[in-house]
Amino acid sequence: MRSLTFVNLFALLLLGACSSSAPDNNNHLKIGFMATLSGPAAALGEDLRDGFQLALDHNDGKLGGKTVELLVRDDQLKPDVGVQIAQSFLQKDHVDIVTGIVFSNVMMAIAKPITDSGTFLISANAGPSPLAGAQCHENFFAVSWQNDQLHEAMGKYLNDQNIKRVYLMAPNYQAGKDALNGFKRYFKGEIVGEIYTKVNQPDYSAELTELRAAKPEAVYIFYPGGMGINFVKQYVQSGLRQDLPLYSQSFTFDETTLPAMGDAADGITIASFLDEASTQLPVNQKMQADFKTKFGRNPSPYAIQAYDVAQLLDSALTAVGGDISDKNKFRTALEKSEFQSLRGKFKFNNNHFPIQNFYINQLVKNSSGQLTSKTLATAFVDHEDAYHTTCALK
Repeated sequence: MRSLTFVNLFALLLLGACSSSAPDNNNHLKIGFMATLSGPAAALGEDLRDGFQLALDHNDGKLGGKTVELLVRDDQLKPDVGVQIAQSFLQKDHVDIVTGIVFSNVMMAIAKPITDSGTFLISANAGPSPLAGAQCHENFFAVSWQNDQLHEAMGKYLNDQNIKRVYLMAPNYQAGKDALNGFKRYFKGEIVGEIYTKVNQPDYSAELTELRAAKPEAVYIFYPGGMGINFVKQYVQSGLRQDLPLYSQSFTFDETTLPAMGDAADGITIASFLDEASTQLPVNQKMQADFKTKFGRNPSPYAIQAYDVAQLLDSALTAVGGDISDKNKFRTALEKSEFQSLRGKFKFNNNHFPIQNFYINQLVKNSSGQLTSKTLATAFVDHEDAYHTTCALK
């Protein structure tokens, strides 16, 4: 209750501060970029930041013809730090737009103060269920997905594979709860265990003992970043991998985690919003090549999402001549989503979350011994999230 009161008080203070200071309408655009850039999940935030920066490089440092001043801040995966950064963005820096945001617990702390201030908040990753439904806002857009959706895809797939008994595990925060709720929405078999662990928990030995005793047919996990690396290594070391198939999604198994997982990830089946065809699109191929040249590593889905954010902003700003002072016109331009997404088809639903396809991929080694994604199935076509009907936006 105290934290809720604090957030509401913060929102009121920001409304007063922002109403007396108009955004900069010269030839510059000030963007506040918040991400988790330290700790076990730092690689996720780094890929968000670098994907956005690459898109800026491809646009000569401009979006919609306006030179971008990018203010990058580390939320440390702490909601209270995120609130402090949001306060600085709005009251001190007077940013035009806020974007980034890896984790949903941080997003839930900052979304209302930012959007209620009249500032646009464009999520490059976090897509918590409340913001897709009853707490949706006209100034909030998610360019990634709604948290539940990839997990819904895997729940459906395991149904199709006639799997009857599944054990579920995720970290205990908003995205973890959304993940397992999404899976259960489409999986019709028996959930023989549902465990929520601490965020950034390093040791899973006790949970693995409980898992073994439950005797499921399959295990489904959601552990992004360093959590996933630790869990998968311990899962293999425990001997469970030999007899008990592990299923997941591209949050857990991606370019930020695969190098550390090594052979432990070989053969894992995951859900993703990218398939083999989308990764072969010319615009995607160029992004992948340029990202590796500039940063020395392959881009993860986090980088792809952030690149799409910048391209969306460029298209919307171009449509309004770089002038976002008329918020209704700029919002309409964002809603049209007239940009070439790296994932292929892309459009917004009424709640400003994407309507898009979801796929089932398997991680396999190519001729060079590198893990790549082989598409096994299309789980959903033009999939809408489960919460958009409770959003008041039309």
